[in-house]
Amino acid sequence: MSGTHRELGPSASETLQEMTVRRYDPTGSRAPVVFDSPHSGAVYPPDFRPAVPLHLLKGGEDRFVDELVADVPRHGAVLVVARFARTYIDPNRTLVDLDEELLEEPWPGPVSPSDHTKRGVGLIFREIGNEVPIYDRLLSVAEVQRRIDLCWRPYHEVLDSALDEAHRRWGVAWHINCHSMTGSGNALSPDPGKPRPAFVLGDRDGTSCAPEFTAFVASVLEEMDYSVTTNDPYKGAELVLRHGRPAEGRHSLQIEINRDLYMDPETLEKNDGFPALRACLGRLAERICGYARDAAA
Repeated sequence: MSGTHRELGPSASETLQEMTVRRYDPTGSRAPVVFDSPHSGAVYPPDFRPAVPLHLLKGGEDRFVDELVADVPRHGAVLVVARFARTYIDPNRTLVDLDEELLEEPWPGPVSPSDHTKRGVGLIFREIGNEVPIYDRLLSVAEVQRRIDLCWRPYHEVLDSALDEAHRRWGVAWHINCHSMTGSGNALSPDPGKPRPAFVLGDRDGTSCAPEFTAFVASVLEEMDYSVTTNDPYKGAELVLRHGRPAEGRHSLQIEINRDLYMDPETLEKNDGFPALRACLGRLAERICGYARDAAA
């Protein structure tokens, strides 16, 4: 897997869905676990036409997270990865989380902007970095609908399918929603200027997964000498809310990884910490898959 940047378009060897989302099935003994990386995509479709430099948009990616967790299929988990850039459309937002000020005409369906949209980072990002406008134009309804049909829906279909398959087979499923975060909050984040720990776990205040699972993941990371907080500053967004139904045996946990552990904040390239962190996340996946197998049994 790699974080290369190119325009979206099917090649001779790839279907359009493969250009949008990839699913990697387990190569080892299966577990009722699905990891996903919805924000590591680096494909910028030709109809995006942003008015900001690519370097700024790269800063909005969860850059290299797909590579950090690339070993999880070896331990028995499915891995689902978005290939499109989150600034094009964000699969971790609802379809009603839309900023009508970005549109040149009224949206034909319901709209319910969240705090994310009010900060400029809703379904379609309005701003990037420290409140820099992404567009110098308004978007048509048709192009937003195309982004939904081309990227948002296929991503959800693949992730839904993977989790439903696990739940049908074992009666339980664990979803690990993987993200990265800057070392401190920026102007578009909920904690501007505040330094962050190595990892933030989000279970929507104990409602998206069993609290003992969150505690288990925190303890594994702490055993590896990482600092961990829970639900501060990130509690989990749409994907965790959508898939976290513990009463039904569906557990969803968001993991935010501090980019300073593996990436240079200026060049946005990997630093010397990348290999060690990838190995640690592989061990974490192994422990999570073991936990899930034991719980399912």
